[in-house]
Amino acid sequence: MRRYWALSLAVTFSCVAGAAATQQAFTANTVIEAAGRAAANPWAPKNLDGSPTLQQLTYNQYRDIRFNAAAGIWRNERVPFRVELLPAGFIFKIPVKVSIVENRIARSVPGAPGMFSLGPLVSKQLANQSLPHSGFRMRTRLSSRSVWDEFLVFQGASYFRAIDKDGAYGLSARGLAIRTAHAMGEEFPAFTEFWIERPATNAAGIVVHALLDSESTTGAYRFSITPGSETIIDIGVTLFPRTALDHVGIAPLTSMFLFDESERTRIDDFRDEVHDSDGLQIVLASGERIWRPLRNPRQLQVSSFTSEAPKGFGLIQRSRRASDYHDLEAHYEDRASAWIEPTSQWGEGSVQLVEIPTDNEANDNIVAFWRPKHVIPAGKAWHTSYRIRWNSQPKLTLALGKATATRTGPTLDGKRRIFVIDFSGTGRSIEGLKLDAGTSTGKLSNLVLQPNPITKGVRASFELDPGDAEVAELRLRVLRGNRPASETWLYRWTAS
Repeated sequence: MRRYWALSLAVTFSCVAGAAATQQAFTANTVIEAAGRAAANPWAPKNLDGSPTLQQLTYNQYRDIRFNAAAGIWRNERVPFRVELLPAGFIFKIPVKVSIVENRIARSVPGAPGMFSLGPLVSKQLANQSLPHSGFRMRTRLSSRSVWDEFLVFQGASYFRAIDKDGAYGLSARGLAIRTAHAMGEEFPAFTEFWIERPATNAAGIVVHALLDSESTTGAYRFSITPGSETIIDIGVTLFPRTALDHVGIAPLTSMFLFDESERTRIDDFRDEVHDSDGLQIVLASGERIWRPLRNPRQLQVSSFTSEAPKGFGLIQRSRRASDYHDLEAHYEDRASAWIEPTSQWGEGSVQLVEIPTDNEANDNIVAFWRPKHVIPAGKAWHTSYRIRWNSQPKLTLALGKATATRTGPTLDGKRRIFVIDFSGTGRSIEGLKLDAGTSTGKLSNLVLQPNPITKGVRASFELDPGDAEVAELRLRVLRGNRPASETWLYRWTAS
């Protein structure tokens, strides 16, 4: 699944209060109890039955359905957030229920004629109908007191994404990943119901609850969301597996990487780079900082890192200059990064990176998540929690040099590969610095470290002779004495 199609949609709760709405008492355990009850029953898929017109909408037709901004939830009330519902249809074929929680009572927000305005591209069959919802977006005053900036969207399966004050939408997060890159095929759990707590007049954040459902599991999610110069989402998860979860991804992130400066043999494009994220960053439990540039491989690639819970990991956009891309419309230089931090004991497991071949920037082909070592058993509740920081770069303590560019190509005789890695943050001089490099197979030669006057940093280079190997895992870092002066650069070379 790709993008949440940025629509100029915009609901006031009072505007739809006259429609038939359901209500229920709401406590801290309401969603957990609902997930437990649902798990005791067979999975029943939800879709837009009886709505063939909505299911057959094209992209442009879907964009022609616009939310009536006057119907925004809390639009005319002294609440620091606004909620705008999104219609079902097009690729968003799972209807969701949205309720507002106030004074321990949850009241649903049903569809109503007039909630959405229909443009000329949309079939007249939709006129005067109450359209189902597929999710929602949120706004608050981020950049000024007069502008309500959008900063968060929940829409499509269990996908959601957010931005900070100065960022733009790019990569997405998911509630759960099941069997990603598995021979059995991936399962996509979906958020089917949301409860949004009304915040206080001067609240800095807002709380959203969600019920997740799929063939393999149900789940209760609590999102505590604080937007700002960095938007922070604290997530509590309680899963109720229907079947044992032996290939599950916790805190999954999904992004797009088409190409950058490293390898261009498959790409014919006027731009220099095209990606929402250009690297996977990990801080291991030991404190070692890892940087793994992303690739668009010719064949599906799955990589695993570490054997115990990291201090954090994320998909990061480091190329931040418009001149890195030369794209005047997409503005990839503004795309948000996302950083995951465990807030409970994750135990043994691995950070996994999935890289899927693609020839189209409309496809999300990068997935990263935490995979627990042990199977999550069926029949009982399983808990975890973590934080997502949406920002331009993770704010990591201890200054270390960063890999800012990776380039590779053949030697003159075509028998070896040259790798060139630029680092910033290690200073301009190489005095006192040395390289620490290795490969899982083959041989490295001609290791060179030199100043780079263009970047005002340093450049490391080496040659790889892979021999008969099809794959080589490369590792390099800059040392000052015996201490790291840079993060550890990793790279998977493949013969293809």
